Order: sequence, then structure tokens, then C-alpha cells
Amino acid sequence: MTFCYKKLWKLLIDKGMKKKELCALAGVSSATLAKMNKGGTVSTDVLLKICVALNCDTADIMELVPVETR
Repeated sequence: MTFCYKKLWKLLIDKGMKKKELCALAGVSSATLAKMNKGGTVSTDVLLKICVALNCDTADIMELVPVETR
């Protein structure tokens, strides 16, 4: 299983917010968001900052999905 952040990107679109604006609002780096965009792992502190900035729950920005096997 791995984390998928597609919900976060959709939420930003729905709010009309750019990733750069989220970085400033949440106090996270653009490198962190780039890592999330590639499906990388981030700390719970980062997730908390994003949720506080967007006034949402972790379930609103991410989900657990099975890893595809080849």
C-alpha cells in the first residue's frame, strides 16, 4: 500500500489555489509538494500543516491505495 495525494490536487483546483500559494499558506517547501506529487512520503507534521491551512482532514487530501505489481 502507498499514499496517493490526488485528493489534495483536486481540492486545490476546487479552491482555485495554486501549489505555490499552498506552500506559503501552510509553510511547506515546494520541494515537499513536488515529492508528494510523485507519490513520495512526507512527515505527519507536513500533513498537519496542510490540513490546518486548508481547514480539512487528512482523508480530504490523501488516500491509501494498493501498490501495482509488475
